[in-house]
Amino acid sequence: MVKPWQDTTLPAAVRAADLLARMTTEEKTAQLTSVWIGADTEGADVAPGQHTYAARSAALDALLPYGVGHLTRPFGTVPVEPSEGAARLAELQRAIRAGNRFALPALAHEECLTGFTAWQATVFPTPLAWGATFDPALVTDMARAIGTSMRAVGVHQGLAPVLDVVRDARWGRTEEAIGEDPYLVGTIGTAYVRGLEAAGVVATLKHFAGYSASRAARNHAPAPLGPRELADVILPPFEMAVRDGGARSVMPAYNDIDGLPAHAHPGLLTQLLREEWGFTGTVVSDYYGVSLLEEAHRIADGEGAAARLALAAGVDVELPAARCFDPTDPLPADLLERSALRVLTQKCELGLLDPQREPAASAGPVDLDPPHMRELARTVAEESVVLLANDGGAVPLRGDARIALLGPLAHEQAAMLGCYTFPRHVGVHHPGLPTGIEVPTLAEALRTELPGAVFVDDPSGADVCLAVVGDRSGLFGRGSSGEGCDAEDLALPYGQGEVLDAALDSGAPTVVVVLSGRPYALGRWADRAAAVVQAFFPGQEGGGAVAGVLSGRVAPSGRLPVAVPRHPGGQPAPYLAPPLGRHGFPSTVDPTPLYPFGHGLSTTTFVWDAPHCEAPDLPTDGETTVRLTVRNTGERAGTEVVQLYLHDPVGTVARPEVRLVGYARVPLAPGASAEIHATFPADLAGYTGADGRRAVEPGALELRVCASSEHVHHTVPLTLTGPVREVGHTRRMRCEMRVT
Repeated sequence: MVKPWQDTTLPAAVRAADLLARMTTEEKTAQLTSVWIGADTEGADVAPGQHTYAARSAALDALLPYGVGHLTRPFGTVPVEPSEGAARLAELQRAIRAGNRFALPALAHEECLTGFTAWQATVFPTPLAWGATFDPALVTDMARAIGTSMRAVGVHQGLAPVLDVVRDARWGRTEEAIGEDPYLVGTIGTAYVRGLEAAGVVATLKHFAGYSASRAARNHAPAPLGPRELADVILPPFEMAVRDGGARSVMPAYNDIDGLPAHAHPGLLTQLLREEWGFTGTVVSDYYGVSLLEEAHRIADGEGAAARLALAAGVDVELPAARCFDPTDPLPADLLERSALRVLTQKCELGLLDPQREPAASAGPVDLDPPHMRELARTVAEESVVLLANDGGAVPLRGDARIALLGPLAHEQAAMLGCYTFPRHVGVHHPGLPTGIEVPTLAEALRTELPGAVFVDDPSGADVCLAVVGDRSGLFGRGSSGEGCDAEDLALPYGQGEVLDAALDSGAPTVVVVLSGRPYALGRWADRAAAVVQAFFPGQEGGGAVAGVLSGRVAPSGRLPVAVPRHPGGQPAPYLAPPLGRHGFPSTVDPTPLYPFGHGLSTTTFVWDAPHCEAPDLPTDGETTVRLTVRNTGERAGTEVVQLYLHDPVGTVARPEVRLVGYARVPLAPGASAEIHATFPADLAGYTGADGRRAVEPGALELRVCASSEHVHHTVPLTLTGPVREVGHTRRMRCEMRVT
């Protein structure tokens, strides 16, 4: 007879509750654990404290009689050929089913920040490049493709996207973030969530919350956040991804906020996330985050105490391995049942409670880098390249030019790959391992792109000099960008300023190409460069994308998701700062960026007609539509990115000068035009006041129709009328932008 938990016609929550009632305490606890098979205790860490913690984690054999909640990174721990990996995972799942009396499989999770982090899988651009595209629809397509490839080999959950809003670009994980504006991060991040979830893979929002606001931009350092900065800058992307994206998992951050670590923060993980936002999924710890409550934050006396703190706060699953959540050490019964029910419900939604559901290896070869994935990676890369300057008109390059190519990164695959790509995350620990995918260097891509050009190493007599600088990604100090690779300032690493000096001193027109995981200070050379091009770790197709922009084959359309500083110090940049956060007489330090947030040039020209506002006076619960026509007046096709910013001249607390509230990509052929319709809801004018409540206030506002946060084409005055209106988690969070 089929038991209720096996009845696929019943709701997932009903089935999960029936199964939970049949379980022992040990079996319930086991569903909150994970196993990391193959985690190295001798090589270089890919998780903080891995050497110490992996050696003291529960082994698979010890958990098998009770069951296993999660399997940690079956593809992303060591190199495994995809077909073999799929077969191994299926066999492991059969062993896990056979080991427990309910025949429950584990939920397998993987990293997927720049694509499926597996050997031979397509490497997409890093999230900072997603932000540079200003193209949510493309990011959704990318995520759906990534998720489809993961689900096809037996993976159920992806540990992405990162929704941390960059507050100081010295932070090593800037490359993993989408940008420095909460609206951009929220819309692009939600687009990724939608794509991954549409493929049947659970999206995991990280790092909740405040991780990017750490003191001095140091990894894991305390986040000195006030409640309004937390509410209005840090949290909105997570709220949007939960409400609008349907994300089914959240990962707490490593940092503390005002002394309370996120893994032990019931205000974040329970009151806000679940009770206010209505989140119903699972909260999974960051790797060893529960252990760090004892050993780093020092707020728990022992592993059991750390487990109880985390569980009470709202952590449901301990990743990457069972250390503190011990099936033999009883946890509070009510909290245990609460989290076990959430895990079982999610497993039911994924089909893992269905009877006779046997994981099967693929019948044929598994291709994790098929042509359509590479094509998507190429499109994302091409849209993400930012032309910062072209005062000398050096871009596009002549097809028959004599080109001096300077800088070691022009010849390195590392210049294309972020720290969560398989080659830089795992492959570097396996000397002699082939990359597994084709990753042309910029030098190789340029020779393909410009077959008639002559490339030399000496700038003497060259028509143009390409000076290539930037980062090599890595983990915990093994690179200049990446997790645990924080910077003291934003000077170019590895002494690469000398490369630019040599190029500019040669007398040849110099194009500066930056391939990096964060923005670097370029003010020292800006007035002398003929052009400047920025790409943020653009992935395996990035060489061709950058070469395509340099040749003119690709019309540059990327826009800066983070400002490029003028000077190495003076951080953080003033975007989202109130007036006193900008340059002025009270301080001798000028943080004004060289190139502001949202900046990017094209190789054609555009004219923006004056906008028309349908209702300049609107109630505090209303909306208005602004219409604007943009024309391509140049001789080349191009894409303009129309950005809408809000300026609030008087607030009850100090407010940012401007903040992004809408944007749209507008591709236009030469001579073509398009009309942009922006529907602005008054809810977007709301902010958190001195009383801790978010409200929309009556009074004067100004919408700015811009090409960047500092390049204003037109202003649209608005007046909000009516009473002060408090808005909560049901408020409208988007300005819909339509192009016709």
